[in-house]
Amino acid sequence: MWLVFIKELVELLRDKKTLFFIIALPMVIFPVVFGILGVLGTKAAIIEQEKVIRYVVINQTAAADFTTKLFYHSDFNEVNVDLTDESSIIDAIEADKVDLVINIDQNFNANNQTKTSKWKVYFNGASVIGATKFKVDEVINEYIGSLQQQKLDNLGFSEEQIAVFNQPIELEEIDTANERESFGEKIGGLIPYLLIPLCLTGAMYPAIDLGAGEKERGTIETLLLTPVSRFALVIGKFLCIMTTAVMTALITIFSMVFWSFIIGQILDVKAVSEVLASVGWIDYGLIVLLLLPVSAIFSATLLAISIYASSYKEAQNYMGPMSIFVIFPVIVGMTPGVSLNTMWSMIPISNVALAIKELLKGTLDYSFLVPIFASTGVFAIISICFCVYWFNKESVLFR
Repeated sequence: MWLVFIKELVELLRDKKTLFFIIALPMVIFPVVFGILGVLGTKAAIIEQEKVIRYVVINQTAAADFTTKLFYHSDFNEVNVDLTDESSIIDAIEADKVDLVINIDQNFNANNQTKTSKWKVYFNGASVIGATKFKVDEVINEYIGSLQQQKLDNLGFSEEQIAVFNQPIELEEIDTANERESFGEKIGGLIPYLLIPLCLTGAMYPAIDLGAGEKERGTIETLLLTPVSRFALVIGKFLCIMTTAVMTALITIFSMVFWSFIIGQILDVKAVSEVLASVGWIDYGLIVLLLLPVSAIFSATLLAISIYASSYKEAQNYMGPMSIFVIFPVIVGMTPGVSLNTMWSMIPISNVALAIKELLKGTLDYSFLVPIFASTGVFAIISICFCVYWFNKESVLFR
């Protein structure tokens, strides 16, 4: 069995495709892709924040002081567009002739107002990082504040009374969550979303090569003629596949810690380095241990599929849908309000995703590790037993 394991592992390490998925993908490709996405997103947000908003104000004379304030504001630029009704306003925004239209109530009178005035603000709010609403809210709220101040002054209120009127209660919020717990809650669900599918990817290509690949190359018959039992052959192949899956997860964890530490140092974000340092090596070790039975389930299942397939292409077609069955349970870890409890600790893959999230938060109840390892271990043993049974069937091996 160990001879088969070492032989298959050496052959896999000679394969450039396997090395790419095990080492290059988590160590280089993913950090570069995430870095580029982060830079592009930041650049788009900065451009949106610096964008000068083209606006039109209808019924300007009703609130001349507000119109003047908007005219001299550096974030706004008045444009001349003929707007006669609401449909023409919407058409002008859709045609990108104007970004913002404010229709002031023509009966508005700042000095003699007896009821709430209704103004209409038109803009395209589809953009996720759009700054139009934020900027116009800032200007209008400032104007509303000045109107309130003016009316209270006229009624003879002192500055202290006006301050109490504007803010009768001041809340002092004390967050009992430490930085690690907040960090883990925000991105803890994302980490298993990367690690668990990577275990699947790390096992997929070696499994195809050691099962369907042997058939396609015509070496499976030679392998069966060697004085090694079929049980030893299949367990050797399984261990080799599982090793690559675990190695992919290990290298990914190392890559995440390494690049997060480097980025935290370069950008002088000490919180990142401090949070990562607070996660401790025992917790990192537990994350790796949690991934072992999951990797075993993936490795045995993929090897069984690969043994059944008669070619690389057929194996890839069978394994493609497996990503969907893996991603759905992992999404549980990212779902707000879902936490590790007795029920979730019994559901394979989801329990590992939730446990990794709790480990990163530093709030894991370690008693849940028993049902987690028990349930995933049972599924792993069932998968391995089925794979051994499958490898012993002549109708499967030589189909």
